[in-house]
Amino acid sequence: MTKYICLLRGINVGGKNTIKMADLKAAFEHHGFQDVVTYINSGNVLFDSGLDEAAVKPVCEDLISEAFGISVPVCIISGADLIDTLSHAPDWWGKTDSRHDAFFVIPPMTAEQVVAHIGQVKEEYESLAYYGRVVFWSAPMATFSRTRVSKISQDKAMYHAITVRNSKTAFKLSEFAGGVAL
Repeated sequence: MTKYICLLRGINVGGKNTIKMADLKAAFEHHGFQDVVTYINSGNVLFDSGLDEAAVKPVCEDLISEAFGISVPVCIISGADLIDTLSHAPDWWGKTDSRHDAFFVIPPMTAEQVVAHIGQVKEEYESLAYYGRVVFWSAPMATFSRTRVSKISQDKAMYHAITVRNSKTAFKLSEFAGGVAL
């Protein structure tokens, strides 16, 4: 069995695509996933499965469509991959009072493509790095409006190929998956 994290993109935002986490957990259990846990209301589901990662993604997308009548992209990452990825986070990520986000890239998009689309950042406004399928981004709230990351939301294909979690959520998911608590 492998521990997976399913990150649903675009649920419970602005009253759209509303899914109760208890119902989401029940839907995952109904489809045979084991040790299902949800975390906060933004669509984070941890579960165990004997399927490989490529097989898990369409099953998750189908069960969400069937159970809730909505079609949302999902990012699947194994617990081991998340723990490894966060162990490679830059030193500046998640450690100051700035805003710190992890952009989980949904294949076939790649982290390299996301970073290339954002372009060269100005260090006085924001910091950017990536490892694997996760882009690490940070900006002080005072300079947030001047960041280049806003370019992502201007490109629908790019915007729909990522799902964003703040550093606190990313670290908590890693802890649930067996990583070290911070």
